[in-house]
Amino acid sequence: MWIFDNEIASIMGSFEDGDIVIVHDFDGYPMGKGFINRNSKIRVRLMTRNTEQEIDDAFLRERLENAWEYRKKTVDTSSCRVVFGEADFLPGLVIDKFSDVLVVQSLALGIDRFKERIVDILKAILEKDGINIRGVYERSDAKVRKNEGLPRIKGFIGDEFDTNVQIVENGVKYYVDVKEGQKTGFFLDQKYNRQSIRKLCKDAKVLDCFTHTGSFALNAGQAGAKSVLGLDASELGVEQARKNAELNGLSDTVKFECADVFDKLPELEKAGEKFDVVILDPPAFTKSRNSIKNAVKGYREINLRGMKLVKDGGFLATCSCSHFMDYDLFTKTIAQAASNVHKRLRQVEFRTQAPDHPILWAANESYYLKFYIFQVCDEK
Repeated sequence: MWIFDNEIASIMGSFEDGDIVIVHDFDGYPMGKGFINRNSKIRVRLMTRNTEQEIDDAFLRERLENAWEYRKKTVDTSSCRVVFGEADFLPGLVIDKFSDVLVVQSLALGIDRFKERIVDILKAILEKDGINIRGVYERSDAKVRKNEGLPRIKGFIGDEFDTNVQIVENGVKYYVDVKEGQKTGFFLDQKYNRQSIRKLCKDAKVLDCFTHTGSFALNAGQAGAKSVLGLDASELGVEQARKNAELNGLSDTVKFECADVFDKLPELEKAGEKFDVVILDPPAFTKSRNSIKNAVKGYREINLRGMKLVKDGGFLATCSCSHFMDYDLFTKTIAQAASNVHKRLRQVEFRTQAPDHPILWAANESYYLKFYIFQVCDEK
């Protein structure tokens, strides 16, 4: 799906960055059509393998209809990722649906030219299913746009509207701030992973680290946890998490604290605290291969600390959302942490991202989320 600058032998003809071009291999075989950008190391992002295909409204409609039909078959679509870039053959584009609001993130120059046409076509597709979109907000404020020679922007596409949206996921209600929240406002990729911890949390004492706006913590609370403590370094996130707890009638059970997890876990250990369930859902510690060594140290440290806080026979849910922290390296790092603190791990299950973030085998970058649940036992 990606052709890098150092893979191109020659370029013929005239074009502007963002234009659609045809790509041939070394012996002239047509590989497909995509948009070119000389500002980016990803020189061409392929849109189609069919060089006879016109990249027009009919093409975009087909791509979007396929994406929506796939979601209807695989996930709860009340809130979901409708378009996941290369995995939906619309490279550089993310569109999330939060109830009746769409959030658009454009990360590449070529797709940026199509975004408003895409929004109009998608709204018409959803309307056929009785879904009337009341507003569209753009969150193209990611740093990676600089690699494309694009400015970071955010704002309304079309009419202004209230950007605080209420959604329901797994029976839990959330306020989602699509304007100021992280990424597009809410992390939909953990939808079914959040559901998977519920069976472990009844009557449990639960610690949720890097809680963001409280999603794992609230699933634990609604599942009947005895007590839940959610930790996050963001005061804005913690404030939102408390509002979400109140929205679900869980304020007495589910508490949140603004704290650096790396500082707080040793404090809890020193105080002799133990938990039935510990959840580790950190942000990506690395977004490039260059910083992978430091990321490994970070993942090993939090898993080591997390395991020490789990009661003998309790459970640890741990994950990585970094593509560069691949399955083998993440698994090895967890094993090292367990060895260092003399814990035995029994794997309950391994999961990845929700199906509305499909993993395309032709695009390795589409596979990024690794999620384990372990029973943690003392060595005896």
